[in-house]
Amino acid sequence: MILRKLLSAAALLLAIAAPAAAQPRVDCAPPAEAAALSAPLPHVTDAVAQGARLRIVAIGSSSTAGAGASVPERSYPARLAHHLKTLFPRLPVEVLNKGVNGETTAQMLARFSDDVFALAPDLVIWQAGANTVLRDGSYEGVDREVREGVEMLREAGIDVILMDTQYAPAVLARPRHDEMTMRLQRIAMEERIGLFRRFGLMRWLVETRRAGMADLIGPDGIHHTDAGYDCVARALAQGIEGAVRVVSAVRPGR
Repeated sequence: MILRKLLSAAALLLAIAAPAAAQPRVDCAPPAEAAALSAPLPHVTDAVAQGARLRIVAIGSSSTAGAGASVPERSYPARLAHHLKTLFPRLPVEVLNKGVNGETTAQMLARFSDDVFALAPDLVIWQAGANTVLRDGSYEGVDREVREGVEMLREAGIDVILMDTQYAPAVLARPRHDEMTMRLQRIAMEERIGLFRRFGLMRWLVETRRAGMADLIGPDGIHHTDAGYDCVARALAQGIEGAVRVVSAVRPGR
């Protein structure tokens, strides 16, 4: 009887320890330039300065919705809320996940009325272009639709961050994936909005061996793992904090 109890206790301890041991060991601390958004976020800065509620809408396709995550709480929007609350502990932060699996930029743009403007966010993070790359769709269409959406957001007084494609085997296999990354970079520069360089961040993590591709991307070759989503969220939170710090530093009286 005693031996049976000891064996049961040992089995329980192993079961508890196993998930922790299975977690990938990923160094997600990027250099400042990898997380920098290269544009100010004035409305976010105002919310931080006033201690007001900071509401963010994350709109995009499956890698915003959280496909591949073990639970919804491991999606990048959920982890972004966590990391922002750590960086701004006195600030009420709300990140609303408006990702829909499989959508293109045109379909996202069609949802702006209900899933963006009706929610009155301070910031929109728009993950765009990945499904067009994967389906060999119209890059010119993405360019036109993103510019249209950015103009609508600007007129509504909402800060914008574009998020480019993931560094993943399925994306790398498409012959024009670099073109989409460059288009989004050009849009962000010309429209003077934030750009979160997800592709570059993930490539840096893999090339510097801080993470393996399998640590960041799941078996389907396209969607993030829990660790991948957390890396994206951690760097994005760092970039938002940096943009707030820059605006605060140049404003009179600060």
